This record gives sequence, C-alpha cells and structure tokens, in this order.
Amino acid sequence: MHFIVVKMKSLLSMVAILVVICLLAINVNGNAAASVYFGYSLRKIPIYNVKTDEKVVAISFDAAWGADKTEKIMEILKEYNAGATFFLVGFWVENYPEIAKKIAENGFEIGTHSNTHPDMAKLNAEQIKLELETSVKTIEDATNTKVELFRAPFGSYNDTLINTSEELGLTTIQWDVDSLDWKGISAVDITTRILNKVFNGSIILCHNNSDHILEALPMILDRLQKRGYKVKCIGDIIYKDNYTINHEGTQIKNN
Repeated sequence: MHFIVVKMKSLLSMVAILVVICLLAINVNGNAAASVYFGYSLRKIPIYNVKTDEKVVAISFDAAWGADKTEKIMEILKEYNAGATFFLVGFWVENYPEIAKKIAENGFEIGTHSNTHPDMAKLNAEQIKLELETSVKTIEDATNTKVELFRAPFGSYNDTLINTSEELGLTTIQWDVDSLDWKGISAVDITTRILNKVFNGSIILCHNNSDHILEALPMILDRLQKRGYKVKCIGDIIYKDNYTINHEGTQIKNN
C-alpha cells in the first residue's frame, strides 16, 4: 500500500489556486466589477478607458467652481463638431442653473460629480446615496436630462462607492488622460500632455474653469482630429452591457 504525503503548505497553495480559478470563472457583465489575479481585479474599478479599434476618444469637463468659461467651451466644441461630457456638482448647478440647462440644450452629455464635492471614499453608503440622489435630482430638474454617469471628486473611490453608484443606476467613470489643466499649466503644456498620452478609447479629464482651457481646447481638438480621432461624449464610446473591466480600468466588450 502506498501513501501520498502532502505538506500543509503545499495543500494550502493548491486550495488557493483552486479559489483563484473559481473566481476567474465568474463572468462579470454590465457593471464596474472585474473578476488582482492574472490581469484581473477583485476590487471594484471605474471605467478609465475603453478597448476599441475605432479612432475615437471622449473629452470631459468637471464643473465645481466658476462658470464664466463654460459657454465659450461649448462654442469651441460645436465649432469642431466635438462631443463632450460635463460632470456637474450639485451646488454648481444651483448656482448656475441656466448654464447647466444650456449644456443640455446644446446636446452635450451631463453626469453627476457629487452634490457637495467631498471625498466620497470616506463616506458610508447612506451618505454616498444622499450625495448622489440629491445631485442627480438637482441636475435633472435644471436640465430635464437623465443622469447616467458619475465621476467621483478627486478620483477617490472604493467598493462601497461604486456599489452604491451602480444600485442607483449610475456608471462610475474615471479617466486615463489627465490634462492637469487645474494646475495652471500653459495651453501648450496641456495640449502636449494630452496628445502624448491619448490612444483609442481614451477618456480625457479637463475642467470647465481652468486657467488656460480656452486657449488649449482649439489646439487639442484640431490636433486630435488631424490624427484621425473623433471626439465624443463618454456615453457614446462606453459599452452599456456585456462587458468586463480589467485591473487597469479598461472596459472590454465580452465576446
């Protein structure tokens, strides 16, 4: 009679491998979860960019303070036939309801950027829900537009935040190209930074009231279009269902 001796350490390793295989077998569809092993993540991750063969990118503008440049931004976008997504904070909409309404009337996409711009990863689920529900109602009342996208202030998130966002029917959006326009860098530096980092399916982060956005935006759009990119709203490039998000935040359409 022969006996097989298995050391406890080896047994635990085998069990761990089996657990990982089981986890990877889980198919994640239509939400921000991805099934960090073999290129996948076990934590919730927002959409940073989209895997696509199309020459398409999305540009977005976070609006929390100030509005005097917003209408000119829209004029420039329309001049270049470009789409854009504006993430609005609730108190910003309360301060500038007519401009929020104009964003919608001009055909641009609107998402929520919270109600009071806190670090939402430090909030509990009920506080997060209040932030999101209040901001969505404020935006929808002012613009008569349904809100489907959410971007966390400071890009700060955790599983509770994304889970709560999903429960409210919101898709959480991050970015993979940070213009750093909020730092006050020059229009040329903003443009160069974006052009050096952008690729198919990128989501570009800008701000509606940064110092040099009005000088930078025409250069950004002109050069992107000369490279063959179409500039669209985020909602026009992301997948709405049957997708996976990998550990880098890339949204991938399932076969």
